[in-house]
Amino acid sequence: MNDLTGKVAVVLGASAEGGTGWGIAEGLAARGAKLVVGARSIEPLQRLADKVGGLAVGCDGGDHDQIAALRDAAVAAYGRIDIAVNSAATPTLSLIADATPEIMAQAVQVNLFGMVYFVKLMAEGMNDGGSIILISSMSATHPVFPHFAYAAAKAGTESLIKYAAVEYGGRGIRVNGIRIATVMSEMAGAFYRMPGVSERFIQEIPLGRMGQPDDMADACAWLAGPAYITGSMLDISGGNQINRFPFLHELPGGDANYEGSGALADRAEGKGYVPSTKR
Repeated sequence: MNDLTGKVAVVLGASAEGGTGWGIAEGLAARGAKLVVGARSIEPLQRLADKVGGLAVGCDGGDHDQIAALRDAAVAAYGRIDIAVNSAATPTLSLIADATPEIMAQAVQVNLFGMVYFVKLMAEGMNDGGSIILISSMSATHPVFPHFAYAAAKAGTESLIKYAAVEYGGRGIRVNGIRIATVMSEMAGAFYRMPGVSERFIQEIPLGRMGQPDDMADACAWLAGPAYITGSMLDISGGNQINRFPFLHELPGGDANYEGSGALADRAEGKGYVPSTKR
């Protein structure tokens, strides 16, 4: 276990108790890091800060100025930033056929633009030799419907990681990503606990279990240490990346999982999305 005693860590997107960001913050604190946690929901965020002995700062993960204020708060409190993790995400459900300017704007604001601002601004407050970690999704590389808009933004984040690794490598700042798949977090747990759902997902996971926030925390702790790695994506998915996500029509409820999609009527007429496995 990496010893992070004395290191200053900023974790953005950490207000969901039992969620990925919350678990990452707890994991870094357990290894000795001093924590500054940020999110839009300040009340649960303050509970996390009290638990880990850190500082809570209200922050919208898609707002440049608020991310700058998060950086400034960390530097004011501790003098520097050594580790910065962005776990903030806004799930956006959309097929290509559903895409509107509003949907696409919602998808990229936190999931891509916010990641760019985070890298830029945290690097400005970071010591040379620091570590920046961005949380991505297996949907960026493995289609999962109807998550096109979200997945496209995450694919942009994975490109950002490569560019940032080159741009900040001269300062010894390592920029890496964690590509997660199925995580039994508090936020997603209700979906996975539906009868038959987790069992179908586990069929695609060689290690035979869902991911846990602690798995993501362990990966972050390793990347936060002096690992000789930058510009890389770690698949922390139990091997799920070897296979695929189930299509929603393969889950209990079938095509009813697509209710609410604007493309549903077109698809019924044969004009919209038809899963390749059903053709």
